[in-house]
Amino acid sequence: MESFQQLKVYQLAEKISTEIWFIVKKWEDFAKDTMGRQIVRSADSVGANIAEGHGRYSYQDNQRFVKIARGSLNETRHGLRLDGARNFLTHQEQSDRLHPLLNKVSPKLNAYLNSLKQKSKG
Repeated sequence: MESFQQLKVYQLAEKISTEIWFIVKKWEDFAKDTMGRQIVRSADSVGANIAEGHGRYSYQDNQRFVKIARGSLNETRHGLRLDGARNFLTHQEQSDRLHPLLNKVSPKLNAYLNSLKQKSKG
């Protein structure tokens, strides 16, 4: 069984989390303390749940954590929408870097979940 660090979906989640961290780090204190902390936590939660589920050694448990990761990804998307509307994402390049990554990780999470479902049947 490969380690969670080798999973492409985990690597992508880690990249998103790191991108968001460096963006939020530059915000003013109020924005950082309110929206910033929450979006960093939700982005970090995507990879953390993939890792935690992988360590459970039960396909059903792992599936549950992947579903939680999917929820955290949606929370991150929600936060980024608000951040954009509130002008926290000040550079178009920030948005241009993040949105393709988010669009890429969603189907990978679903594919990973489906692969776990198939393994649990076999």
